Amino acid sequence: MNKNKLDQLKELTTIVVDTGDIDSIKEFTPTDATTNPSLILAAAQKPQYKGLIDEAIAYSKSKGKSRQEQSVLMMDKLFVNFGKEILKLIPGRVSTEVDARLSFNVEGSINKAHQLIDLYKAEGIPKERILIKLASTWEGTLAAKELEKEGIHCNMTLMFSLPQAIQCAEAKATLISPFVGRILDWYKKSQGVSGYAPQEDPGVKSVTEIYNYYKKFGYKTQIMGASFRNVDEILELAGCDLLTISPQLLDELKKAEGPVPRKLDPANSKNLDIKKQVLDEKSFRWQFNQNAMATEKLSEGIRKFAEDAAKLEKHLEQSL
Repeated sequence: MNKNKLDQLKELTTIVVDTGDIDSIKEFTPTDATTNPSLILAAAQKPQYKGLIDEAIAYSKSKGKSRQEQSVLMMDKLFVNFGKEILKLIPGRVSTEVDARLSFNVEGSINKAHQLIDLYKAEGIPKERILIKLASTWEGTLAAKELEKEGIHCNMTLMFSLPQAIQCAEAKATLISPFVGRILDWYKKSQGVSGYAPQEDPGVKSVTEIYNYYKKFGYKTQIMGASFRNVDEILELAGCDLLTISPQLLDELKKAEGPVPRKLDPANSKNLDIKKQVLDEKSFRWQFNQNAMATEKLSEGIRKFAEDAAKLEKHLEQSL
C-alpha cells in the first residue's frame, strides 16, 4: 500500500501540530506541538476545555492577592494547563508563548519564562519538554541568550528575515519558527497578485535562505517552518528540520497521494557560496529596517498576539 504524503513527509521532517485543540493532536500523532495566544483563545471557547479554565481560575484565586495578580496567574496557568494536556499525547515538546506585550522587554521576558517553567515543574514536567516562545525582536534574542545559558530552551517566533535568524542562532536559541504564509500574504498584497508558483513562493524562499545559511555554517539552532497557507508551501520545504502545520493542512496531506521528494538537504547547503554575517545591534536594526515586509509583519504579529491575549484575559476575567 502506498504511503500518503503526510507519512512520507514524516520520514524527512519532524512534524509538529500547530493548534491548541487537544482533539486534533490525538488525531495526527505529531512529535511536538506549538501553541500561541490566538490558538489558546480559540480552544478556550470550546466546552470540552472548561475544566482547564476552571482549574486555572481556582489556582489564580488561591495564589493571587490582587485582581491584577490573579489575572496574570490565571493566564499563565491556563497556558500551562493546555501544555500539560498536550504533553500527555506527544513524545516531544510543547511550545508555550511569553506574553507578546513583553516583546521589547528583556528582563520581563526572562521573568515570564521562569514563571512558566516553574508552573510546569509544579506539575512534574521537566523544562526539557518545554520550548519558551519569544518574539524574534532584538530584545527577544537577548532574553533567549540568557535563558539558553540556564538550560531553558527557546522557540523564536514571528520571524520574517535572515537578520532575525542570524541573531537567534548567535544567541544559541534551540529553535526558530520562520513564518511562511504571512510572508506570502504580504507579497500577494504588495505585488497585487493572486499567488506564486510553489518554488517561487516568497515565504518558501525566505525559509530556504535561512536553512542554507544555518547548514552552511553549522549552527545547531533548528528551523521549523510555520504559518502555512497551502500544502504546496509545506512540500517545497520537505527536509526542513521541523514543520509546524495546522490540523486542516495535515488532513489534506494525509488524504493526498504521490511522491514527496526532499527539497532541503544540508549536504547541498555546504556547497553554496554564502558569506557569513556578524551583526551588532546597529547593523541588525538597520538591515531589519530595510526589509519592509519583515518590519511590518513583525509589528503586526506582535499586535495581533497581544490583542488575542487581551481578549483571552477578558474572557477569563468574567469568571473571576
